[in-house]
Order: sequence, then structure tokens, then C-alpha cells
Amino acid sequence: MIYTVIDVETTGKGNKITEISIFRYNDSTFLDEFTTLINPNAYIPDFITALTGIDNAMVQDAPTFAEVAQDILKITEDAIFIAHNVNFDYNVIRNEFKAIGINFNRRKLCTVRLSRTLLPGHRSYSLGKICADLNINILNRHRAKGDVEATVILFHKLLEQPEAQAVLEKSLNKSSKEATLPSNLSQEVFENLPKKPGIYYFRNKKNKIIYVGKAKKLKNRVSQYFQSGAAHNSKTRNMVSQVDHFDTIFVSSE
Repeated sequence: MIYTVIDVETTGKGNKITEISIFRYNDSTFLDEFTTLINPNAYIPDFITALTGIDNAMVQDAPTFAEVAQDILKITEDAIFIAHNVNFDYNVIRNEFKAIGINFNRRKLCTVRLSRTLLPGHRSYSLGKICADLNINILNRHRAKGDVEATVILFHKLLEQPEAQAVLEKSLNKSSKEATLPSNLSQEVFENLPKKPGIYYFRNKKNKIIYVGKAKKLKNRVSQYFQSGAAHNSKTRNMVSQVDHFDTIFVSSE
């Protein structure tokens, strides 16, 4: 089985890519790497620079996404797309491809979700904290290559767990809906939502409310946001990629 472990850094608002790193493996054998800064053709805010160290001057002469698109297609071809909180990285890359008229579609695995299943009991499954718990040293945190190198080590530790093969097969099953859900939420959470009217609050990983909506049937409406292949505009896709968890309030009638 071939894997590509991937991480992107972005501009924050708009989530235009500023850096990407991809490591390609055949089981445990390293095959290839692609790492580059990307010119997002968008302003990089100061708070993003403070987090990643990537500023506007650094990407000024870097290639655009369109210029490296074929390299990304080639290295991820016939491989499983793996990332920590995979829906974020996958959707960011897919949106970049969509902007240049290319449909990007890969099977994917999330190391957050796999870690919660195979390594239960940790207080946090953010990359920094789970790696600290497992004594995985992250060089250049919040830079694409540094985070990918740490994710590779984490993924190999996950593969060493007794139930790993069964969990991976379940996660890759095309009938499984979990791959499209926020990493912190299981399918059971959605199945237990009632078909009743109410209000829902989407929150990001900092617990900040990023969207409030209302629905005649909460289960149907909330689930629609995370269905594979659901038709959303770019603003909605960007919002969905940031959802970490949600709250609901039931009401007696529409």
C-alpha cells in the first residue's frame, strides 16, 4: 500500500497555500518527497507569519500552485492521502486544484482519528501534544516539512498497534462516512442527532463559534455539511474545513 503524508501551511483567511510538503511511502519504505514554498497571490497576515515564520517576502519568488500542480498530482497518484486533521489539508488542496479546473480525488486517512481509536486516553490529539506524549520530536513546528516528518513517525507508531490493520480497512471502506467528518467527531454523534427543529453552532478548535444555523430537522441539515460530494460554495467549504465540533439546541417547533 502506498501512502503520501501531507501538510500545508496557509494564509489563514481564504486558506491559500503558502507551503506544502509531501512524503511518499510504500509501507515503511521512503519513495519520494516534494516540499516547496508557494506564492499564494494573497497577503500573509502578521499573525500567520508569527505562527509559521513564513512572510510575504519569502513567497514572492516561489512558484504558484498552478506551477506545481502536476508535481502534486504525480507524487500523490495511486496513494492514500494522510494528514493530521486530514479534512483540512485535503480540502485546501482540493480547492486549489478546483480553482485551476482540475478535479482532485484521493482516498484519505486522518491521523487524529486513527490516534483516538488506536491510542486512546490522551487529553489532546493535536499534533504538538500527541507527539509530546509519544516523545516524537518536531523540528520546525508549523512548517510543512517539520510537521510532515512528525506525522510520518506518528503514523508508523499507529501501524504498530495490534488493531491497526482492521481500523485502517474500516477507515478506507468507501461506505464509511467517517472520513468526511471533523476529526474529533464520530459517525455516532451524527446518527444520534434527532430529526427535530433546532439551532446548531459550529465551533473551531479554539471553541470559537464560526457559524450558526437553523433547521427543521437537525440531523438532516447538520449531516449535509459533511457528506462526501456535497455541493458547497467555496465559502462554505472553507468554513466546514475548520469545524472541530458543534452544539445544538432543540426547540418545540419550527
